[in-house]
Amino acid sequence: MKIARCIAAAALAGTAALVHAQAAEPSPDEWQFRVEPYLWLPNIDGTLRFSVPPGTDGSPSVEVRNNYLENLDFALVVAGEVRKGAWAIFTDLIYLDFSGESASVKSITGPGGIVEVPADVNSESGLKSTVWELAGSYAISQSDTTPFDVFGGFRYVGVEGSVDWQLAGPIGLFPDSGSFSQDKDLWDAIVGVRGKVRFGGGDWFVPYYLDAGTGSSDLTWQALAGIGYTFKWGDLRFAYRHLSIDQGSDKLLQDMRFSGPAFGASFRF
Repeated sequence: MKIARCIAAAALAGTAALVHAQAAEPSPDEWQFRVEPYLWLPNIDGTLRFSVPPGTDGSPSVEVRNNYLENLDFALVVAGEVRKGAWAIFTDLIYLDFSGESASVKSITGPGGIVEVPADVNSESGLKSTVWELAGSYAISQSDTTPFDVFGGFRYVGVEGSVDWQLAGPIGLFPDSGSFSQDKDLWDAIVGVRGKVRFGGGDWFVPYYLDAGTGSSDLTWQALAGIGYTFKWGDLRFAYRHLSIDQGSDKLLQDMRFSGPAFGASFRF
């Protein structure tokens, strides 16, 4: 089962990190390290606008929707941080591979303008995405109950999209069936805030994260909120995460949204 492979990969990464984690929490003035293997299971919703396929007279705009329980082939997600005092550098790496997603060719853009597709019989799309973030942060508050960081950095998104379309009939010189793929690399500068709120100074806490940026994208932003519990070795967290990327109406990614639950373990040493 596809999801079982993803969970197994996250479990192996967590076990490896636990072996190296120390039980004692370091002093805030010492170097601190954090490794967080986790699992993110997003649904994808948005539109892919492909460039004109060779030999055709038109550029298809494909509406993509999927369910991770059905379409997620593989996921690799891990985050890490190095901190000393109020300063920190953190990174986050995500790889997602979806295939066999239900898709619909909504319109074709050609020399004559945009033509709406009357009937899409059976189209499918695939999407492979690598997301890498690297940022430096400064702690405005180092309180045990309400730590709060501001940060700045970049987000790289590498996307490979594909479509196999089957229409009810040809539209002009655009064929009624075929396949096409396209890839794109996006680099965006981001700024944001992150932190947590601890309940009554106890072990339960609410983590949160928010960023926004631009560059290759007209606008990209990400938000996360959830619930966590602190142990001597680190934290367990469950959250809901949303990532939005919009390149503009004439580019590959048009208001693409990745949304879904994320859960994992954060190990300190």
